[in-house]
Amino acid sequence: MGMAGKKSVKKPSAILNRRARFDYALEDDLVVGISLTGPEVRAARDGHVHLKGSFVTIRDNELWLNNASFSLKLNEKGKPGARTIDTEPRKLLAHRKQIDQLYAKRHEGMSIVPTKLLTTGQHIKLVIALGKGKKRMDKRETIKKRDLEREAKDYKS
Repeated sequence: MGMAGKKSVKKPSAILNRRARFDYALEDDLVVGISLTGPEVRAARDGHVHLKGSFVTIRDNELWLNNASFSLKLNEKGKPGARTIDTEPRKLLAHRKQIDQLYAKRHEGMSIVPTKLLTTGQHIKLVIALGKGKKRMDKRETIKKRDLEREAKDYKS
């Protein structure tokens, strides 16, 4: 017989938070480190992380990523592939100056939104952006613009 082919899984280079662009008018990005345990790193590298509905808070002068779901492997006997979803706050690693700037902006009513989790490099990084929450009107605008762009593209081709 031939070799048993090991399934190669395409690893995502980044995990995107697609809702972010829709729910917020985003400003400049900032790439920060994220403090993870081994199983969490594994989950991130395998693409088992969801950023939808996650947000960043500042507590005790530190940045925390809240509500991001990491689907962690459980190494229990007799349960191959068992996973548990973990949404605990994770500490983000940024320079004091960056945290201070974010803190100042937060007081102007901006939210800190995670937009991407970068999983390719040696360290896993999180891209965060300051965003102003869009109101329903703005969302309708976004949808309208998107539809118009789509129609324009279809029209050209």
